[in-house]
Amino acid sequence: MKQNTPRMGNLKKKILLLLLAGLALGLTRSPKKHWWILKQIPKEWKNENRQTLERAINSLYISHLIKEKEGGDGTTTLILSENGKQKALQFNIDKMEIKKPEHWDKKWRVVMFDIPEKLRRLRNSLRFHFQEIGLIEFQKSVFVYPYPCHEEIEFIIELYNARKYVRFLLVDEVDNQLHLMKKFNLN
Repeated sequence: MKQNTPRMGNLKKKILLLLLAGLALGLTRSPKKHWWILKQIPKEWKNENRQTLERAINSLYISHLIKEKEGGDGTTTLILSENGKQKALQFNIDKMEIKKPEHWDKKWRVVMFDIPEKLRRLRNSLRFHFQEIGLIEFQKSVFVYPYPCHEEIEFIIELYNARKYVRFLLVDEVDNQLHLMKKFNLN
């Protein structure tokens, strides 16, 4: 069965990211329970149009990005499906930034990967995301960065299930260090 992939507007992205963060969205038909749930959610959700929110949730449900879990008290809890988790992680990667420390520790982070030709799309995706977060391609499939970025690299590797192809090095010197320092505005 082919899955419908909905257009991802900001509201749908927000729903998936909040579910990824562990927030359980609860819905109920009982007015008493409804007001209790509304008191529990952040103020920004109270500004959302109830019908728009329900349409967004229904679309995510139809596309198998979220699942419903019925409670004995008449509530319905929404949870992410595996597909929904992957989609939410993709949104997180689009906003990823490496925080730069005040002072450079004079070490280089080198990320290398060797991915077979039959997995060219994976290789291109890694290359794209490494460049997006600021790494510079040192040579084909080798990237360099002057600041701590291990967590960000790990996140990308996990997202693409590419651990067996990627290596991360922390080095003191690079032979063209002056050129790299200039590229990263390090003095």
